[in-house]
Amino acid sequence: FFVFFSCLLCSAVKDRAGKFEAANKGTIFLDEIGDMSLSAQAKVLRALQESKISRVGTDKDIKVDVRVIAATNKDLKKEIEEGKFREDLYHRLAVILIQVPSLNDRRNDIPLLIEHFSKKITEEQGMAAKTFSDTAIKLLKAYDWTGNIRELRNVVERLIILGGQNVSEDDVKLFASK
Repeated sequence: FFVFFSCLLCSAVKDRAGKFEAANKGTIFLDEIGDMSLSAQAKVLRALQESKISRVGTDKDIKVDVRVIAATNKDLKKEIEEGKFREDLYHRLAVILIQVPSLNDRRNDIPLLIEHFSKKITEEQGMAAKTFSDTAIKLLKAYDWTGNIRELRNVVERLIILGGQNVSEDDVKLFASK
């Protein structure tokens, strides 16, 4: 998880810095930290508490100085109660908490997000720009976005690929129905 080191037992081919070592003197982003195993959480905690990591296959400690930004879509306090997340790691990470409301709680952002994703996707795909009708946007605003921004982006991409030049309400019903 952290660092790989060549050794006969672990079949590593060459020395390679792991995530914490590569982020030394910088910032590391730990996405979906709520899904991390308890053993990985222990390693992250050690790296944060002691500012040290160990390469796989060695006993040598390497000093690291990293700033951590972590994200999750889980309720970590609930995960702690269920024994799925370490409370000590939570407190080590919870210096500044930023809670981003779900897409369902900010539906008025959906038209801007559709415009952003539409522009980005058509540029990436080398396609002509597409527009979304007001009725299509209204229908998309009414959806239950359990997958949040990722789900919206995927739906927009599907509508751009399969929908008409002006994505309509019918396109949304046909290609983005839940």
